[in-house]
Amino acid sequence: MTGIGKVLVRIPSGKCRQCGKSSPAISDVIGFCANCIRSHFEDVWPEIKSVHARTRKPYGLPESPPRAESGVACKLCVHLCKIPEGGVGFCGLRRAEDGKIKGGRPHEGNLSYYYDPLPTNCVGDFVCPGGTGCGYPQYAVSDGPEHGHNNLAVFYNACSFNCLYCQNHQFKDRTRSTQRVTAKQLAGAVKLNTSCICYFGGDPTPQILHALKASKLALQMASERVLRICWETNGAVQEPFLSMMARLSFDSGGLIKFDLKAWNESVHHALCGVTNRKTLDNFKVLSEFVQQRPVPPFLIASTLLVPGYVDEVEVAGIARYIAQLNPEIPYSLLGFYPHFHLQDLPTTSRSHALRCKEVAESAGLKNVHIGNLHLLGRDY
Repeated sequence: MTGIGKVLVRIPSGKCRQCGKSSPAISDVIGFCANCIRSHFEDVWPEIKSVHARTRKPYGLPESPPRAESGVACKLCVHLCKIPEGGVGFCGLRRAEDGKIKGGRPHEGNLSYYYDPLPTNCVGDFVCPGGTGCGYPQYAVSDGPEHGHNNLAVFYNACSFNCLYCQNHQFKDRTRSTQRVTAKQLAGAVKLNTSCICYFGGDPTPQILHALKASKLALQMASERVLRICWETNGAVQEPFLSMMARLSFDSGGLIKFDLKAWNESVHHALCGVTNRKTLDNFKVLSEFVQQRPVPPFLIASTLLVPGYVDEVEVAGIARYIAQLNPEIPYSLLGFYPHFHLQDLPTTSRSHALRCKEVAESAGLKNVHIGNLHLLGRDY
């Protein structure tokens, strides 16, 4: 039970269908606790998989990545879909028509964009040039927060994951939208006081061809002035696109922010419906750039602290992995708010966030940050 003003609100308690444990931090939607997901995945996965399938059906999204024997291969993300004629890939955007893959190409961006005044609430604002001025004068327009400038925030309406707690799930309704923004049009939206472009969503991966083209055009138009290319992504993109993203960010002073959603692959599957192996492998690849450009930091990791599932065990695993690669990589722990299909969980408690911060620092990380402080609640 927790207090909001003088009103007491009872947090519902879920029950694990495997071990029988009850806790407010067990979602009835998922049906199982984190410990059982980690230790009995083969037993619990069929039920959890059916949950993911049900959540995708209303949006016309495939229940699983298509594997049509004579399908057209899409090579952008971890799924490597083979899409049947007239069908769509797991993301719902890439489709097969006349033996070719369409959707997400440079002339057919499915997105929205807006101008976000700097400094902003970007995941990396605590270390990025827009929020701190680090990298001035080569990569920042001032030696402090870039007041008076803006970030061109580009929201892509497609994703290669199926997160049950998606904070921006409204994009799923727009994945099939026929409205299009070409790469040239998006590049033309960069204003004189725009000092960075950030691609997020959804996720940039299904439309990486569009993002890469728009970035190159925008940088050409910007000439010699500061214009950083940044990404917020689940990190499950394939090569050569990962390296192309990295080069654009590295050269422009931009940041790549990976959302490391869980350490244990079974927990990651339960929350997101997808493996995390490609994400972790790609993070390792990008970590090799860190020493080449320490300021501003090239690579950032973030983790949403989902009560009951992304606990100290998960954070410790992620933190050890990052520290082994480079302990200087910034790591942001984000507060969770009940959303989308996981509305039966509480918000992240302050003690949960602080414990995870301590665990991450004990693993050797030197720059651990707690974001979304306003969302942190009381213990449940």
